[in-house]
Amino acid sequence: MDLTTYAAIVLGVMVGVYAGAKLLKLSTELSMFVAALAGSIAGGFGVPARHIAEGAMTYLDINLIFITATLFMNILKESGGVAFVVRGMFKRFHRQRAILFVLLTILLLIPGALTGAGSVTVLITGGMVATVLMGMGVPRVKTAAIVFIIAGLSAAAPPVSLWAMMTAAGVNMPYVGFFWPLLIPCVVAGILTMFLLGWKGTPADIEKAFEDLPTPPAGMNWLKVILPFVVFLGFISIGRSWPHSTPVVGLPFMFLCAAVTSFVLSPLKINVLQISRNTVEQLLPLLGTLTCVGILVQIMTLTGVRGLLAVTTVTLPVSVVFASLFVVLPVSEAVLMWGAAPVIGVPLVLLFNTIGLNPIVALAGMSVIWPLGDALPPTAIIGRLTVDVTGYQDSYARFLKACLVPAAIIILLGTLMVIYSKQLGFLTGL
Repeated sequence: MDLTTYAAIVLGVMVGVYAGAKLLKLSTELSMFVAALAGSIAGGFGVPARHIAEGAMTYLDINLIFITATLFMNILKESGGVAFVVRGMFKRFHRQRAILFVLLTILLLIPGALTGAGSVTVLITGGMVATVLMGMGVPRVKTAAIVFIIAGLSAAAPPVSLWAMMTAAGVNMPYVGFFWPLLIPCVVAGILTMFLLGWKGTPADIEKAFEDLPTPPAGMNWLKVILPFVVFLGFISIGRSWPHSTPVVGLPFMFLCAAVTSFVLSPLKINVLQISRNTVEQLLPLLGTLTCVGILVQIMTLTGVRGLLAVTTVTLPVSVVFASLFVVLPVSEAVLMWGAAPVIGVPLVLLFNTIGLNPIVALAGMSVIWPLGDALPPTAIIGRLTVDVTGYQDSYARFLKACLVPAAIIILLGTLMVIYSKQLGFLTGL
């Protein structure tokens, strides 16, 4: 039996076991783990404990970033900082719809950009932004679509973009130069989504919105909200200004310092231990997914399946790859969630690099498209969470229909970034 046939058989076993596990209602994490074990056994390696352990630790650094960043955002929320910002924006700009929409877009982008998880955006700011939008006469279904689309974009936005980080790690490419190629499309697509879906509405009902919004505690002010972000950005600025004189402390430590600053400045007495427990519980599905993805990728590498996928992708006609991105990326995210990045993203980036495209800009373009799959079954994690948080109780298909126009714009924007990544290469050096 030649190596290609061998790897194809192992891949078939993995796919079949994964599909069977999903039919048995196993979680995505367990389905990936069972598929990895089945592939290892089919490949003749039995249960390779060492490779399972190594794979489980592959994304440990990313897990630490998620935990510390989400802890920071949760402390900021519990201290009343998020409620203070939302109420302040609405009170000041409720008569200036365009300005308020831009500010609300930025507010939705920040939590996911800092944590890498769209679910954090939905949980931290999604509910309050939804209250403001519905107070401005935006229908609930369009409000839910706005929150979902921008939450997905926030997860793709810098500094923490999970899909870009995992794919870059898979091709041994430093996670450097992604800031502007990710930030520009996320901000542009976010603002377009907000205006397309939210512009038509009634005048703001201030009293109703203020009744539904949480009241910030006495003593909360803009300084207490902004200073933790200043601490975080200060670490980044110092490291970039004096790279050879500054010790590398890492993003988890930076987020931890920002969290401590937010805790110290909080006008409320908050239980850090309870918030920490809630943070880990909130992130447990994500942490489990990343751990199982690491194991799956490790076993795919061990059995040669990863090489088979890479070779097959590289030999495909480029036009076919470009034309299928709008299907392959969202569907792979819907099936594998974040595992789509190392499984699908790595061979695609290798292909784009081989044909002379800019791998950083091309990967940024794909990272913008991937989050759209979080509304599609069988997982639809962020989509279902958004529907719950915004209180939308109508047909889920109607919610997906409301997302179609901004999703089409995002797909077009991301695909064009891939195709013209070489011409857009200047963005990596800004």
